[in-house]
Amino acid sequence: MQERRRNVRTEMVAEIYINRLDQPEEEKALIQVCDISRGGLGFLCREPLEKGAVYECVLTLWNKDVIHSFVEIVRREDREMEYRYGASFVGMTELDAYRIQVFQTVQQYLLRE
Repeated sequence: MQERRRNVRTEMVAEIYINRLDQPEEEKALIQVCDISRGGLGFLCREPLEKGAVYECVLTLWNKDVIHSFVEIVRREDREMEYRYGASFVGMTELDAYRIQVFQTVQQYLLRE
């Protein structure tokens, strides 16, 4: 199968909370990040999230850098006990996108060793 993504995805294991913007009284959902790129992230979650909805997201990288961003759910795959989602970043700054790119470079370097 031909890769159609514009940005390279890098595996990342992290658990973070996301919060839906248009329903602030709703509880935060715990997600497990599977992979990340400059354009978005893939993650697992036990809660059903709405496709097209925008969520607030705070990512902590390996070096303790924190990236505060917003993600829009673009894909949902139903699984047995959880859902797998694809989300694209909305309004991410170039600096934060660059920090993700640095994270990817470090990961590639560490895999070569």
